[in-house]
Amino acid sequence: MRWISFPKNIPPSENFRSIVKAFEDVENEIASSPRKKMESNKVLEAVRPGLESLGYIVEKSKRADDKIHVPVLFGENGVEEKYFEADAFHADKRTVIEVEAGRAVTNFQFLKDFFEACMMQDVDYLCIAVRNEYMNGATLSKDFEKVVTYFETLYLSDRIKIALKGILVIGY
Repeated sequence: MRWISFPKNIPPSENFRSIVKAFEDVENEIASSPRKKMESNKVLEAVRPGLESLGYIVEKSKRADDKIHVPVLFGENGVEEKYFEADAFHADKRTVIEVEAGRAVTNFQFLKDFFEACMMQDVDYLCIAVRNEYMNGATLSKDFEKVVTYFETLYLSDRIKIALKGILVIGY
């Protein structure tokens, strides 16, 4: 299990450390390798009890009733006009968790997760969990390292104002 939090000049919060512990508790079950291709839903299922014990609401399935909607825009009479879905959410901790597998880097899903978290109302923190390594055909991709490099560049370049107070990247 690998992890890093951003910005790097602020110590990781207790919230982030608790999320990491929930993943570490199931590390043997979810640890990625080039041959082990556990789907993100299965990883989320394994880590669900740990996250729920921390007070997170966790997506139970892909059925509409089990999805977690986080508001983005409100229209006339305050009616929710737009929302994004999250894998897990804690309203009091203002934290969204996204668990990715094969599409994390290949399809830049982690950037979509970042964008959506920046747009969500009442969200200040984002955790993105990705595989350490992913075998894409015959090519080995070091997903955790690639995602970390993107966020390091984002923070170091200082060219974009980041709406979030913190980002946690977990490599499983």
